[in-house]
Amino acid sequence: MENYRGIDYLRIKLNKHSRRIRLRYKQYDMKKVDISPGITIPIALRAQYNSVLGWCTKSVDNLADRLIFREFSNDNFKINEIFSMNNPDVFFDSAVLSALIASCCFVYISDDGTGYPRLQIIEADKATGVIDPITGLLSEGYAVLQTDQYSKPVIEAYFTPEYTEIFKNGVSDKKIDNPTPYPLLVPIIHRPDAVRPFGRSRISRASMDIQKKAKRTLERAEVSAEFYSFPQKYVVGTSPTADPFETWKATISSMLEFTKDEDGDSPKLGQFTQQSMSPYTEQLRMNASLFSGETGLSLDDLGFVSDNPSSAEAIKASHENLRMMARKAQRTFGSGFLNVGYLAVCMRDKQTYERKEFYKTKAKWEPIFEPDATTFGLIGDAASKINIAVPGFIDEEILRDHLGLGGKKDE
Repeated sequence: MENYRGIDYLRIKLNKHSRRIRLRYKQYDMKKVDISPGITIPIALRAQYNSVLGWCTKSVDNLADRLIFREFSNDNFKINEIFSMNNPDVFFDSAVLSALIASCCFVYISDDGTGYPRLQIIEADKATGVIDPITGLLSEGYAVLQTDQYSKPVIEAYFTPEYTEIFKNGVSDKKIDNPTPYPLLVPIIHRPDAVRPFGRSRISRASMDIQKKAKRTLERAEVSAEFYSFPQKYVVGTSPTADPFETWKATISSMLEFTKDEDGDSPKLGQFTQQSMSPYTEQLRMNASLFSGETGLSLDDLGFVSDNPSSAEAIKASHENLRMMARKAQRTFGSGFLNVGYLAVCMRDKQTYERKEFYKTKAKWEPIFEPDATTFGLIGDAASKINIAVPGFIDEEILRDHLGLGGKKDE
């Protein structure tokens, strides 16, 4: 048995990182209230015009909606059957979305009572572990399975390759034997590297900073819009003995009367130059350009619609960075889902398989961009010409990977 670090170490580790994860979720839910410094707008007035912007949410959803898991190919161990029995339409989307927001999520594998694996997504702020950088699996793990109304852990689980220990209110309740060679808590990681083995969030520090500046621009624009709607006016030459008039009545009245004084002089009316809103629009567009460069989105995605509608090829070209990010995410998520399937198969068959036995099993994803009719024709012509030169080089499976359409299979 290994010398494990223990549940207390993992509790401290989770508490250390949970604050950063909750910040990302607040940004995604658009509930983060930024404290914006300013030298012109008073704090009380700024609070009345507090803006909400969903660019970080858009950056996550735009990538998550394009990552559609299809199946595992060369499925010699019937992994697809296990995922099909665990609500795959919700499971894969929930895992992808959680990992993009918080850099990772975890899958808790348990027995449904009949010996069949049950899969549950746990957010990154409720689970952690010690990762093996070679396999991407954990050597030990910890998860909060249930909390009370004050977010205090009620039911916790400690995972090792030998057993899963359940704690209730901080006291050990039971131990369950682990039939697999790794802990039954599997991480699904977005963009891992040697420095950050648990990956990086789609909501980066730069994204949060740019969105904060864009929100400040909107707040300034809202305050300035009041003066833009009602430009300041002035009256000079009034008599010192004249009765003062109400400023609000003078602003909204359609007709004002000013009489001459005993010397025959009359007041002169004037209006200050009306403030322009164009600087705020330009500044907001500049922030949108910075945000699109950071996240791989286009200005159209952020609400700055171009005059001419884009074709499917033009959309692909403008999202080239997003396409590369999606490809990277597919590789890392596919490895995590395969790890889940590997341990679930070990639990189902009650057999300790070796990880290398699953090397032929590959994750398949739907196309990142749905092809249009023109793309169908171009790919079809290219496939036909290639197969003439090299017979059978492009088959139905390759075409489905590019087009997302499955042909009719033999009964």
